[in-house]
Amino acid sequence: MTSFAISRRAFSLSAATIGMAVGAARPALSDQAEGHAASAPETLGVSNINAAIHQEVVFKASPARVYHALTDPREFDKIVLLSGALQAMALKNTPAEISSAPGGPFAVFGGYITGRQLELLPNTRIIQVWRSASWPPHIHSIARFELTEHSDGTKLFFDHTGFPNSDAVSLATGWQQHYWEPLAKVLA
Repeated sequence: MTSFAISRRAFSLSAATIGMAVGAARPALSDQAEGHAASAPETLGVSNINAAIHQEVVFKASPARVYHALTDPREFDKIVLLSGALQAMALKNTPAEISSAPGGPFAVFGGYITGRQLELLPNTRIIQVWRSASWPPHIHSIARFELTEHSDGTKLFFDHTGFPNSDAVSLATGWQQHYWEPLAKVLA
């Protein structure tokens, strides 16, 4: 599979350029004065206040080992057990289901977290449509795990977007406590 990679800097520069181009396409103030009112971003459905999570974690294991732990159901079950989430949330201890094919489903933490694999680039990247059972049925977020070699093993760049803003702190804490900390123990 061919994958296109873009650096964070290149993405930011491209996004800024697109933003400026879109901004330049807005009607001039003189047009508004002549009765051609420009639509406010809110009326176009544009939000400027969406929460997002970005975390960077270093694991003392190879990218292949980290990728395997995040994508193999038996390995992921070890993470779940060490996280204590099942007991804390009184969830059923059902085995993780994690598809190894793009488009395939996954269900972890007793089915409390579900979604689909959007992209699986072995030892490098996992992108998922990710949702919590506590969210309304129409809410789905995007979780992106980017793995790179690091002098101490693997650096994981993690980004999570598209979730309810009110859940930002809880989710950021949850990623730390229920993913990264137990994952570090599994990889030790």
